[in-house]
Amino acid sequence: MFLAAVIQLNSGTDPEANCAAAEALVRRAAGYGARLVATPENTNFLGPDSEKVGRAETLEGPTCARFAAVAVECGIHLLLGSFNERSPDPARCFNTSVLFGPDGRRLAVYRKLHLFDVDLGDGQAFAESSTVWAGDDAVTVATAWGHLGLSICYDLRFPELYRMLVDAGAEVLCAPAAFTLTTGRDHWEPLLRARAVENQCYLLAPAQWGRHDDQGLRESYGHAAIIDPWGQVIAAASDGLGLALAEIDLGRVAAARARVPSLAHRRFRVVPGGP
Repeated sequence: MFLAAVIQLNSGTDPEANCAAAEALVRRAAGYGARLVATPENTNFLGPDSEKVGRAETLEGPTCARFAAVAVECGIHLLLGSFNERSPDPARCFNTSVLFGPDGRRLAVYRKLHLFDVDLGDGQAFAESSTVWAGDDAVTVATAWGHLGLSICYDLRFPELYRMLVDAGAEVLCAPAAFTLTTGRDHWEPLLRARAVENQCYLLAPAQWGRHDDQGLRESYGHAAIIDPWGQVIAAASDGLGLALAEIDLGRVAAARARVPSLAHRRFRVVPGGP
């Protein structure tokens, strides 16, 4: 068993302020005893898309170096929920999660697969693909405390990704996010619980919260949470900057899978048919 923490931020257009706020909360979580800490999507920058691309960095750049150093300082596994990574296209960046080990090594890199191109009405339209280059790979990583499967925000709506992660061994799923207020208040918790229940995994969901200083265009739902393999919310953040902390017992993953062995009951070759 170990303690895990998910961070809730209100990132904006000032990368230094964003990273400083995240660092402070990571250190607080580590001080409580957390051995795995995860920050939300867009940890270092949440602002105008063109500026996001212009500020994009490499994996060897200052943002990753900074969070790697925090992982070493705190002696923890630290998931940088996402940052704007430079891509081969100068007009687009990757939306990238990076897991650092307690020694600061990069253990896994995941580039967001599913991009948020939606029109929510009331003037809320998003075209993430116009400035983000989608990744190509599902990513899991084995650690000393368990097997982690990575995803980011809009990925939550694509259950086939999570089944791929579980088939690759994942016991803990991570979904750092910046869900909009409009979608989050109706969909955030149901989606988190569904992904945890159907895959019988813990789900760690760090989140962005509140109105961001991107010309007033975006407000995030927040409610960073940790869900257990039975689908129960075992920790959640309230409004504002903060964190949620919970004990992760991988024995409960095994117990849930034994109690309702749905993963073993899948029938892959069923095809449509009838009399």
